[in-house]
Amino acid sequence: MAAAYHFKMRLFLALLVGGGLFGAEWHGFEKREFTVDGVAGYVVLPQVAAPGRPWLWRARFPEFNPRAAEGLLAKGYHVAYYDLPNVFGSPKAVENWDHFYAHVRREFGLAEKMALEGVSRGGLFVYNWAVKNPEKVDCIYCESPVCDMKSWPGGKGKGQGSKSDWEQALAAYGFTEAQMMAFAGNPIDTAATLAARRIPVLHVVNEADAVVPPRENTAVFAQRYKDAGGAITVYQNTGGPASLHGHHFPLDDAAMEVNFVLRHTPGMTHLAGTGLTPHGTEFFKLRDGLRNSLARFAAGGEARVVFLGGSITEGKGWRDAVCAWLAKRFPRTKFDFVNAGISSTGSTPGAFRLRRDVFGRGPVDLLFQEAAVNDATNGYGAREQVRGVEGIVRQARKLNPAIDVVLMHFADPEKVASYRAGRTPEVISAHESVAGRYGVASVDLAREVTERLEAGEFDWDRDFVNLHPSPFGHGVYTRSIVRMLEAAWREPAAGVRAHAMPPPLDERSYFRGRLVEPQAARGWRVEANWRPTDNAATRPRFVDVPVAVGDTPGAELKLPFTGTGIGIFVTAGPDAGVVEFSVDGGAWRRQTLATKWSKGLHIPWAYVLDGDLNDGAHELRLRVVTGVARVVHFLVN
Repeated sequence: MAAAYHFKMRLFLALLVGGGLFGAEWHGFEKREFTVDGVAGYVVLPQVAAPGRPWLWRARFPEFNPRAAEGLLAKGYHVAYYDLPNVFGSPKAVENWDHFYAHVRREFGLAEKMALEGVSRGGLFVYNWAVKNPEKVDCIYCESPVCDMKSWPGGKGKGQGSKSDWEQALAAYGFTEAQMMAFAGNPIDTAATLAARRIPVLHVVNEADAVVPPRENTAVFAQRYKDAGGAITVYQNTGGPASLHGHHFPLDDAAMEVNFVLRHTPGMTHLAGTGLTPHGTEFFKLRDGLRNSLARFAAGGEARVVFLGGSITEGKGWRDAVCAWLAKRFPRTKFDFVNAGISSTGSTPGAFRLRRDVFGRGPVDLLFQEAAVNDATNGYGAREQVRGVEGIVRQARKLNPAIDVVLMHFADPEKVASYRAGRTPEVISAHESVAGRYGVASVDLAREVTERLEAGEFDWDRDFVNLHPSPFGHGVYTRSIVRMLEAAWREPAAGVRAHAMPPPLDERSYFRGRLVEPQAARGWRVEANWRPTDNAATRPRFVDVPVAVGDTPGAELKLPFTGTGIGIFVTAGPDAGVVEFSVDGGAWRRQTLATKWSKGLHIPWAYVLDGDLNDGAHELRLRVVTGVARVVHFLVN
């Protein structure tokens, strides 16, 4: 009853206020639509208005890159838009804007001053109106803005120009072409006037912009704005391919505008982040982990960086971008970048394959390790998570005491839900316990993504898309990792030194882990170059390799080994069955090999059968119960 009553009251009020229809929506927020001077406009309402009722006024292309507006709505801003096409910020357009301003302030009680956003030709609107009304503007944000109509739509410089738009611009201003060429009212011409009012400005541009070349527009405007004492920041956007005719580019990060507007709105500055993250928070911990790699890279010569993890590491995206950044940051260094990612695998198999896949090409200076997603989704508990990650870190430090390591905790829906509920995911706590023990750097990207989702900066389904991130998600990861490296390498390096080696968290961690080839066992046949015949998919390094195959119930193999743990690295495909194992003649125990992903994939899967043996010589017996067992490696700790 209460909900129905409030809905009816809101409907009644909506019909009274603003002349618009209640029920319209913009990106999940209530939108009030109306007309001013016969031109359509609207105001989008936040769920809870911030004190003072701050607002963002957007000019042109409101559906392009809307994330910043959504983020400000989540902070309590109203968002306004007035649809004036094909008038290019002309004097008549400025007059219409005056009337719109008066209407929305009267009908919605908005603040006297606002933030202006101009996209492309929208730059003409916001600057021409701001020059006339500087006392009403807190700050100005523009994305690829037109600052000189001779450049666009005139095409009188390096830009493509647009004949039809040029003709419309001449008509809107009532100019001949000669008059427009002599016109001194473009934003580049009025920059000094506006700068005198000390209005903060942020421009985001892309040098690949073939329609509104930044050098003819933003560069000229920014120089004149600075020369006149104005504060302007120009950010060179590196976003993906242009979405429209080489002009509109995906934003690197909508947080830039969100934080910029927050910082320059009275009463809202406490909500602004200091960088590209909300609330002034960074999500990395440097500890003692990255000074040696700086010394190695800064010295020039050869260096090796390895990326160990699952599919988020193996595939293209953040890894390639970090490699490119490192190569640019240290141009005198010849890097050997090693992709040691194998899809579906986490820290336990990573510890056993470390010698082969990480150190197989020689000494390593910097190791990026990612396993938080697969360690959790693959069903490993906290003890196994510690044993796997400590196995990687401690073994790497034993092989190279000076190696720097970065642990990365990537995001997935479960981790986001956990952080939203106020809980640190178990797997991140486990991995962080290792990071703290050994003083290695770590970056909690899952927490960063969650907090930025909560801040309204972007959306999981539309922007990140999946735990295998979209290009946007990979960009978020890249920039966070780069910020961590820049913070760690701010001061010059003092030389290379060995890292401390504390006692292990768990004596049974896999820091003595190694792969044992299937030929070391006796009893099953070994197929020298195994390849499936059922058309199911495979993973690299788990096809066209030697595999011990047991496909008859009761078929048994024996493997002598020395250590504290024994396991198997299998390809668990559609026909994966059940095995029994016994160590040193003890009781038989069962292990199901199939996973929930096995139906269409010969998925690599690591099973530690017994990780708590006394250190010494042992014998494993393994026999088939049902289905087929294919062992690519034995895991011996």
